Amino acid sequence: MALACRVRDPDRKGKVESGVGHAQRTPLKGQRFESLEEAQAYLVSDELSRRSERLLDRRRKQAEFRDAHKTLDQFDFNFNPKMNRSLVFDLAPCAFIGKREDALFLGPGGTGKSHLAQAIGQAAIQQNYRVMYRETHVLLDHLAEAVAEGTRKQFMESVAGVPLLIIDDFGMRKLPHTAAEDLLEIIMRRYERASTLLTSNRPVEDWGKLLGDVAAVTAMLDRLLHHGHVLKCGPRSWRTKLAASAAIEGH
Repeated sequence: MALACRVRDPDRKGKVESGVGHAQRTPLKGQRFESLEEAQAYLVSDELSRRSERLLDRRRKQAEFRDAHKTLDQFDFNFNPKMNRSLVFDLAPCAFIGKREDALFLGPGGTGKSHLAQAIGQAAIQQNYRVMYRETHVLLDHLAEAVAEGTRKQFMESVAGVPLLIIDDFGMRKLPHTAAEDLLEIIMRRYERASTLLTSNRPVEDWGKLLGDVAAVTAMLDRLLHHGHVLKCGPRSWRTKLAASAAIEGH
């Protein structure tokens, strides 16, 4: 009875034990068992599946995706047919994380960069990787809070150690004057140790002006691109299409 006792649900365990007395007459979730050993094996397998799903749920919550429902199945590659979909599906199995490679998703707003980044993040969790998702300004706000609380070292260690860090919407908002140094430190800490996926609506040629530190941006890009995959998204915008469709329907 040792295996059965490891199942934490006493009601389900009781069903199995009563099933012993009734031979195979007691069903469990529609199952009929020829022996106690078969029932025990089923329960252990079911318990392991439940634990695995709870772990995945925890990791999804810890990732803090902005849109937790985004998946590759929902993405319409036909809307921007020139997008390199083969690269997306090369990244989806997440072998690049095991190789500690990076990725840049670049393109105008509304072209699906965030959707694809979060979908890759969801795929990574399915492959048992821990993921941290942050919009760029949120990541830097959290770093500033850690500095104020005296926990900067711990914060940077947590950011540096996660197997996949998704930095979303770089260039969408004005960033603090320390952004260049802070982002460079994060990238340097993670370089060849963990994977970073960064999305931006600004071409890399504009990043130096955006952050006000060409040298820091050059060093950051040098590391991101060394083992990096670059996906160009667009040019058509989903948001523009939806807004136009809504305007037409409103008339």
